[in-house]
Amino acid sequence: MNYWLFKTEPDECSIDDFARAPTTPIVWEGVRNYQARNFLRDNVAIGDQVFIYHSSCKDIGIAGIARVVKAAYPDPSQFDNHSRYFDSKATGQKPRWVAVDLQFVSKMSQLIRLDKLKNLATLIELPLVRKGNRLSVMPVTCAQWLTIMALSQPA
Repeated sequence: MNYWLFKTEPDECSIDDFARAPTTPIVWEGVRNYQARNFLRDNVAIGDQVFIYHSSCKDIGIAGIARVVKAAYPDPSQFDNHSRYFDSKATGQKPRWVAVDLQFVSKMSQLIRLDKLKNLATLIELPLVRKGNRLSVMPVTCAQWLTIMALSQPA
């Protein structure tokens, strides 16, 4: 099993959306960065655990956990000309983008804020805290996952 951090804007897809329908998979679509796409396509697998990270909002940080329940498949939004993720260069025979399906695991007992993550020496190699990293899909090591999970425990 691998561990990941997926960034999302909560007004588009939040941990609360997952929690409202905990047994219903949600399509994780709209990734339009090649490196992030490659992680989804080549490395993300069924059973992997994912931190859901809220970005571009008032309360930025890790809000919860989801699990991958369907591995990479062609992102349907790339073919929908009414979608903000439409890609006119994508075809059914040559899709350019992939999606995965995620399912709710849990909400964090408290939001784990970015500034808290940045202040831990043990997370210095976490891609999220490295300067200039804007990927929406990034790997998390087992040690980093355990450190972050320890942060979510009430004091």
